[in-house]
Amino acid sequence: MSEQRTPSQFPSVPLRELASRITDGSHFSPTPQQHGYLIANVKDMKSGYIDFSSCTRISASAYRELNATGCTIRNGNVLLSKDGTVGRVVVYQQDDEIGALSSICIIVPTEEIDSAYLGHALQSEICVRQFENFMSGSALRRLVLRDIRAIEIPVPSVEQQEAIAQILDTLDTAIRETEVLINKLKAFKQGLLHDLLTRGIDANGQLRPPQSEAPQLYKESRLGWIPREWEALRLDTVAARGSGHTPSKDVLSYWNGGVKWVSLADSHRLDRIYIHETDKEISELGIANSSAVLHPEGTVILSRDAGIGKSAILGCDMAVSQHFMAWRCGEKLNNLFLYFYLQREKPKFEAIAIGSTIKTIGLPFFRSYEIAVPPRQEQDQGAAILMEAEQGLAAHATELEKLRKHKIGLMDDLLTGRVRVTPLLESMQHTAVPTGA
Repeated sequence: MSEQRTPSQFPSVPLRELASRITDGSHFSPTPQQHGYLIANVKDMKSGYIDFSSCTRISASAYRELNATGCTIRNGNVLLSKDGTVGRVVVYQQDDEIGALSSICIIVPTEEIDSAYLGHALQSEICVRQFENFMSGSALRRLVLRDIRAIEIPVPSVEQQEAIAQILDTLDTAIRETEVLINKLKAFKQGLLHDLLTRGIDANGQLRPPQSEAPQLYKESRLGWIPREWEALRLDTVAARGSGHTPSKDVLSYWNGGVKWVSLADSHRLDRIYIHETDKEISELGIANSSAVLHPEGTVILSRDAGIGKSAILGCDMAVSQHFMAWRCGEKLNNLFLYFYLQREKPKFEAIAIGSTIKTIGLPFFRSYEIAVPPRQEQDQGAAILMEAEQGLAAHATELEKLRKHKIGLMDDLLTGRVRVTPLLESMQHTAVPTGA
């Protein structure tokens, strides 16, 4: 798709001329009830729908008041989040009438605009750029109704609108199906992680039955019930523990010297198994004149401060900041097995961290930290199974990102008229859109 920003070939019309009503929800929050009518907030706006399960319930009298003041959502309305998280869009296509709070803008389209098309248009770069220009507030970003009414919408013929919406709806379906599949795979991975790291694999290559079903296969340990073949060991006895350091920032020659250095700025790169890139680099001189250590490729690292419990395996030789622990595994411990073990322990790390402003785990904890260690062959088998599950999840995540980018580019082309909708629709009717399944 073209990257060039060109004006739409369709006439641009202010949103106020395409809607019989543009309003927002209630500016007061009714008292929540255990039972009753639903009222939606921005948090309830999901990918193309309102999640009833997360909506608040209110009394019948409160709902009647909302209905009387036009603060209710009906089938065919287009919803736009306007406070805090700005720009979420839902084309409401359910018969249940529900209330709305003021963070949601309720748009009632006229016959001149297809509601599904309008929903897509409001998510396009054409409208997002206008939102950014109009948004006010520093702590809480928001759009006001006056500015929403002035948003310019490209308006082709109704027939073209319906065709564009059909094409983009097809992509949305593929995106939602891939999202559902990814969520299922994540749940499967978590279950697999628990089973492999508590029950493990028997001599026949099968998961051991749980301790409750086969107590003879397990023994008590300081870590609880573990398979009889496993050992509860201090991590220091099967891996060489190291830490990190930050060279003096006042000495320029200590920095930008080509040695990759993992810091809290790389938090977004963790929990993806391997880390290959870092935001910052230090120099060999910086390592020589500080307590920093160059850890070899394959070292497992764990954040013990902000972002507690995030972990990764170094994809090449790297140094780390003092916010990280590092373990170089020996023959008795598979580094992938340790990575997955630390992933499962993340809630534990978060629970024991102390501190008011920035929580941290002190070094003494890691000196005595114990893990359950299976025989090396069993570790290798378990790590291979978990790696396969992780790679499958990553492949579908990549496919999802491709679909999202494809939709953004296609939406821009269709709404500007750079791509004619009729030939594209005909081609899509003969070609299935990949769902990543």
